[in-house]
Amino acid sequence: MTEIPTPRVGIALLIRKEGKVLLHKRKGEHAGGCWAFPGGHLEGWETFEGAALRELEEEAGDIQVTPPQYWTVANTRFYDEGKHYVCIFMISDWVSGEATVMEPEKNENWEWFDWNDLPKPLMLGLQQLVERSMNPFTAFDPPNGSFLELGATDQCDE
Repeated sequence: MTEIPTPRVGIALLIRKEGKVLLHKRKGEHAGGCWAFPGGHLEGWETFEGAALRELEEEAGDIQVTPPQYWTVANTRFYDEGKHYVCIFMISDWVSGEATVMEPEKNENWEWFDWNDLPKPLMLGLQQLVERSMNPFTAFDPPNGSFLELGATDQCDE
C-alpha cells in the first residue's frame, strides 16, 4: 500500500499588473515545465503575507508589490509525486521593479500573461483556479483592496 502523505502548506502570490499576471516556468522534479505564480512553503511562525513576500523576493528579486491579501485556497494532490498541498493563494498589485530569475535551478523565466490567455501547462493549483472560473480581476474591490467573499456572508448560520 502506498503511504499517504501528510499535507504541507503552500503559498502562492498572484501579482496583477495592467490586466496581466506574473508567472514563471518551473524547472525540476516538482511540477517541472509548468507555469506558476511565485510561491513555496509556509515556514514556521510565518504569516501568509510574510511567506508570500519572502517567496517573491527569493524567486524574483527586487520587485515591489502592494501588501498581499488572501484570495482563495486549493487542495492540490500530486499523485505521481506523492505530494499533497493545501495552497493558500494571496494577491497583490505590482508597484515597481522587474522580476529576475533568482533561482535558475528552479525556474526558467518570468513573463506577464493575460488571465484569459494563460500559457500551458499550468501548475495544478493554478489550473484548479482556472477550472473554478476564478478571476483575480473581479474578486476584489480595487478602491480599497478588500476581499469580496464569493458566496459567503458575514454572519453565522443559525
